[in-house]
Amino acid sequence: MMKRNLMTMGLGTVLMLAMAPLTMAETTAIVGGLVFDGTGAPAVHETIVIRDGRIAGLGKDLPVPSDAHVIDVHGMAVTPGLYDLHTHWTVAGEPSDFPSIAAAYLSSGVTTVSDFNEAPEAYAPLRAWLATLEAPHVNFAARISTPGGHGADWADQNTTRWINSPDSAKAAIDAVVAYHPDLIKIFSDGWRYNRMPDNTSMNEATLAAAVAEAHANGLKVMTHTLTVERGLIAARAKVDSLAHGLQDRVLTDAEVRFIRDSGMGEIPTLSVFDPDKWVHSSGHKVVANTTLFDNALRNVRKLFRAGVVIGVGTDAGMPATPHGLSTLHELELLVRAGLTPAQALTAATHSSAVLIGQDRDRGVIAVGMRADITVFDGRPWNRIADIHNVAMTMVDGKPLYGLDAPPAAARPGWPAPKKAAKLVDDFERPDGRSSLDTLRTNTMDRGPDRTVEVSGVMLRDGGKGHVLFITAVMAQQKTPYAGVSVPLSAGAVLPVDVSSYHGIAFQVRGAACKASLTANGTVGASWSSSFPLSDRWQKIRIPFSGLTATVNPHRREWTGRDITDIEIGLSCAPGSTAWLQADNLEFY
Repeated sequence: MMKRNLMTMGLGTVLMLAMAPLTMAETTAIVGGLVFDGTGAPAVHETIVIRDGRIAGLGKDLPVPSDAHVIDVHGMAVTPGLYDLHTHWTVAGEPSDFPSIAAAYLSSGVTTVSDFNEAPEAYAPLRAWLATLEAPHVNFAARISTPGGHGADWADQNTTRWINSPDSAKAAIDAVVAYHPDLIKIFSDGWRYNRMPDNTSMNEATLAAAVAEAHANGLKVMTHTLTVERGLIAARAKVDSLAHGLQDRVLTDAEVRFIRDSGMGEIPTLSVFDPDKWVHSSGHKVVANTTLFDNALRNVRKLFRAGVVIGVGTDAGMPATPHGLSTLHELELLVRAGLTPAQALTAATHSSAVLIGQDRDRGVIAVGMRADITVFDGRPWNRIADIHNVAMTMVDGKPLYGLDAPPAAARPGWPAPKKAAKLVDDFERPDGRSSLDTLRTNTMDRGPDRTVEVSGVMLRDGGKGHVLFITAVMAQQKTPYAGVSVPLSAGAVLPVDVSSYHGIAFQVRGAACKASLTANGTVGASWSSSFPLSDRWQKIRIPFSGLTATVNPHRREWTGRDITDIEIGLSCAPGSTAWLQADNLEFY
């Protein structure tokens, strides 16, 4: 029987079992705590027995197994781990890198988050990396928008798919499903907080088709929706939950009933809109508007009292919305909106698990459920400010913060970079992937008025091999740009060490415009150099010493040991048509 079980396991699972310390306690008991189980029931004194990452026993007089590792939380509050259903793990956020973001959530009692920031190509390497970190569970959302829509105003369609018809909606969902996302995020509302021009919005037929295809694949759908009319469209399209609160006006009672009867939930993300956080800030006041915020609070109160499921999300990673702390502040804002502290705590646990479709696995403290548990010093169901007193965060039965957790200094972080291969891309593959088997991406300028870019591979003149081509109609911007990035690792997630080389070489020709090569690094750093461009082929060699820091928030010096991708691009006159061809990109 043992042989049969091992044969049905993955090789990685067998290796993990083989390497697991034999002295590791498989049974843990949390004793002495007052348990708020997440169902809304009053808190009671109970012992929790955990075995193999799940709750195996729960009760007031439950005996503690003799082999259990005991964690005494005498007098403290024990709750299910908190959720944050709307985050962006972006280098522009606070903190700005994956290990630090993970630690920020654990220190705030958050055990499950949804990340709306990643390209599908990054899911697999990020999941593998997260498995080596001390981190909450992370649900990755595939991004869908409209051409020119919110969320489509940066990156390319390898990050956010653009749709504007039922047929394109089905095709987009089918394309991202191949990457195994945990949910779908649709930017259906182009309304930009009433402080900047609206982007395009999605028509109802397209939205409904995308939702239907997602549901056919077993995926929940959340939508970027901030206006009442768009919220009603989302309800008719059978969206599972809104990823923001409705703000442009207060809902009528009839509209509230319609949303309730549709079964759609809401994740208000009040934290990102809270005008009070801008009191000491002179910038990024785009989303600070007291009237809109008051509308959002009133609509949350009306929807909740009507029976609409309210979950917790923050839009963390956006300006002045730090990871972890914003989740705790969101509960305070839900109380300000009219929920009791106990109701806000339930929204952050069981209700959020319902909205993401994980309520049979976590979100409450009950036998058989995943042992994702948070311990507070206080009574957060009575006094919401006590949520800031996190004493322990447990994920899958393992304390990762606070009591019994390993010291922060011992936590794993960035992995050692792998040495870069000499050849980056010879552009011989017709499937959009590089010689490194990484997916090339277009890197045109940002904003609602973007350069229209097409890239791919074509036969080199003379028919000997293939070359990269870029053709573009430049946007009406001060410095319009079109480029192609070649990741050095899957999804440009993990750093690669290029320090054993001296520079980058490639062949290129194109329109007589300003051209540049850029080496991008971790946490948003990049180094660039311009090079001459004409319609005749030439070989360019750019030494690393010739690269100049361009975007480098931490003012890091070039080491060559933290590079994620190499980018070639050009910037031509606004409105002009430009082109570039490149071949044999390699280190020397």
